[in-house]
Amino acid sequence: MERREVEPAELDLQSSGQRHYWVVLTGDAESVYRIPLSVFVGPQAAEGRGLVAFGAMHGDEYEGPLAIKHIMGQINPNDVRGRIVLVPVLNADDGLNLNRLFVPYDDTNPAPDTITHQIAAFVRARIWPHVHIVIDIHSGGDIIRTAHYVSFTPASDPLENAQRQEIARWSGAPFRIERGEPGAAPGLLIDDAGRLGKMTFGSELGWGGMADQNGVRYARQCVLAAAIRHNQLEGEIAPIDHHADGSQHLVASAAAMTAPFDGHFESLVTCGEPVSRGQTVGYMHDFERIDEPPLAVVSTADGFVPSQARGARVRRGDNLVGVSRVVE
Repeated sequence: MERREVEPAELDLQSSGQRHYWVVLTGDAESVYRIPLSVFVGPQAAEGRGLVAFGAMHGDEYEGPLAIKHIMGQINPNDVRGRIVLVPVLNADDGLNLNRLFVPYDDTNPAPDTITHQIAAFVRARIWPHVHIVIDIHSGGDIIRTAHYVSFTPASDPLENAQRQEIARWSGAPFRIERGEPGAAPGLLIDDAGRLGKMTFGSELGWGGMADQNGVRYARQCVLAAAIRHNQLEGEIAPIDHHADGSQHLVASAAAMTAPFDGHFESLVTCGEPVSRGQTVGYMHDFERIDEPPLAVVSTADGFVPSQARGARVRRGDNLVGVSRVVE
């Protein structure tokens, strides 16, 4: 596979065929960052319609790049009907959180000229106009522990909402999460796409800077199923794991228990485990008051644990345990 270096304005996501690029962005002091991007355009590609999958929104999340790399080697260009855009490694990881930079900018509030801001601008200007399905593959990295899940932004139209649920379901992950209203974490890529009316999907498919084998499988399955079932790719696909056996849960966005002080968190639950309102899910310890009893951390809701603090040492305000209530 040969990749061609191009400036963002030279990127072609419309002409039929397959193309593999290094999209070149130039930062301060002439530093250069290259984004790998592959595009497949078939004979039925329609204006503004297509699928894009992103990996490595953050620099310590590896399931997305691995899954997309497998998909790039698997797709037969002759099977492509519509438009498929694959970006296995998006983030320059220059100390800024790309997934907080999709916020409004204008002449009175211009975006800083960093590589990470340029990446956000590139996605908005060069990718959004050509796709209607956006899949952003995450894992907890070195920050949180998570269960495997794919999240979706619900739609007011029942038919489209069912289609969004279906894409999340086809991942095969144990959970699909119905996201709440945007705003809890401003600047998310999927919220930016959602404001434009696109079908948007997030995920947490591993943690700890590892390459979780099931997370890679669920990411790959989600992207391929979305492409096949939404007429972007010819082929057949069979359900796997929690989709196949009917054990997948639909849950709503999590309520979070946070650390009331700097200290050490002792978890009593595992990610994916069911918990009840009032259940003690862990203890907060203050080693400066070593003789005092720990503070019980109590669940505020019934549901499942989608995520919790990665390590024992936490700061005041850090999320300790999330609980997502069951919708279905």
